[in-house]
Amino acid sequence: MNTNATNDMKLEVVVIPVSDVDRAKRFYGDLGWKLDADFPKGDAFRILQFTPPGSPCSIHFGTGITSAEPGSVQGLYLVVSDIEAARAELVERGVDMSEVFHRAVGEPPQDGPHPQRQTYSSYATFSDPDGNSWLLQEVTARLPGRVNADTTFTSSTDLAAALRRAAVAHGEHEKRNGGKHDENWPDWYAEYIVREQSGEEPPA
Repeated sequence: MNTNATNDMKLEVVVIPVSDVDRAKRFYGDLGWKLDADFPKGDAFRILQFTPPGSPCSIHFGTGITSAEPGSVQGLYLVVSDIEAARAELVERGVDMSEVFHRAVGEPPQDGPHPQRQTYSSYATFSDPDGNSWLLQEVTARLPGRVNADTTFTSSTDLAAALRRAAVAHGEHEKRNGGKHDENWPDWYAEYIVREQSGEEPPA
């Protein structure tokens, strides 16, 4: 049997169970998330859609759309390129955030971001008023096989962060080559970013 799917199946929406729709609307709006829709139909049905900045996936909550217990959704991941900056922005917006912590697979968490800022290793958490919990995770490079060869960015912030990482790496590249200015730096940047997103080794 062929285990490789041939049709795209893109995760579009995650349903969040809440007890007070208007309170949840204020909370997610205060996060800076985009309100895409608020459709009521009588007293028995209402659906709201919010989308986090840069995310291809949205959330739904409302009345009459799920029988799940409010607060029962736990550990939804929000991937960010800079964990400390993302946490600081949410704190400024009034969110009760955990401190940044890091951990390896199967090991207990430790205080602060990962010392080498290893990708996939630094986190912070928060919950909505019902207790549905969210986990910020810093990802700066994808593991091999996680993404295909297409390089895409869902926000200008992510692209800018990738360019900054490429600039730092290119500075080291120029040092290794005697400090000579590399006139082909745009090609090097592009190769670096594509390889980083696909989980390959960076260019020499």
